Amino acid sequence: MIDGPVTDSAVTDSAVTDGPVTDGPVTDSAVIDGAAGGATAGQVTFVGAGPGAPDLITLRGAAAIAAADVVIWASSLVHPGVLEHARPDAEIVDSALLPMEGVLPYYERAAASGLRVARVHSGDPALWGAIQEQLDRCAELGLVTEIVPGVSSFTAVAARIGRELTIPEVAQSVILTRLGGGKTPMPAGEEVAGFARHGTTMALFLSAARSGQLQEELLSGGYPPQTPCVIAYQVTWPDELIVHCALAGLATTMKARKLWKHTLVLVGPGLSAEGTRSHLYHPGHFHGFRRAESTARRALRTQDGNLRGAQDGERLGQDGQRQDEERQVQDVDLPAPDRERR
Repeated sequence: MIDGPVTDSAVTDSAVTDGPVTDGPVTDSAVIDGAAGGATAGQVTFVGAGPGAPDLITLRGAAAIAAADVVIWASSLVHPGVLEHARPDAEIVDSALLPMEGVLPYYERAAASGLRVARVHSGDPALWGAIQEQLDRCAELGLVTEIVPGVSSFTAVAARIGRELTIPEVAQSVILTRLGGGKTPMPAGEEVAGFARHGTTMALFLSAARSGQLQEELLSGGYPPQTPCVIAYQVTWPDELIVHCALAGLATTMKARKLWKHTLVLVGPGLSAEGTRSHLYHPGHFHGFRRAESTARRALRTQDGNLRGAQDGERLGQDGQRQDEERQVQDVDLPAPDRERR
């Protein structure tokens, strides 16, 4: 066994032992290439550091940083407190000024020397983390990869304002998106105005710099002007700022506070609606671990039937209105005698 940090020259036949490859639990990084006596495969672990506060990193994320020979982090997005989990002898790399080509040599060295790399991203790496291109390159290099999820800023904002985002009978969906027209093109059919037609809770990332356009698309999509919004800057950081406003004043509020980056916007009726009773903890609801009370069960079924009837009636009304509108459009295209016959 070799004492001290693993370096390019440290991975030799003398490093192979009969026991585990690492001091910690055996993971995918302990896969051996070829027969016994081969070199340990290098590994890159993409770690979600959370929205800001360093104590919001997961236990698994902290462990991945502690086990890494190289820790790559972005000082522009990640709190420096997460580096306290790194080993004293770990190589620390700030990727804030590096393009993808500046990070790849560390992956190549990890592949050649069997090193562990912790690539630390803000929030959750699965959301706008630009990790897919890195995963593809790691696969080409033969590196073992792992993704450790992190706390996303939209759930952190919900926690800070003390709100559930999925209120029964008000909003049961959460749309995560960003405004089009920025640096990264949006696919067709993913416009904010189109998503706004659902009228449910929406979390808008990377959109603060164009608050006027954002407000316009949310309104044109169908959100009423009085729809509640939450503007969150640097959530869980020391300079955190959270502001509540109506959609009609969204752009004015953001511009007055000069919020154009590191800002998330939540919008939707569920941000102010009072909660209704969910089925989960209702005494009339049953599941694999709990039986329903008979009286409460009958009451719950009656309540559900009434709700479905009201929803069906609303849908029929909407369908009837839509058919009337379509008929009016068709009538405009008909000659006068034909319109009279209709």
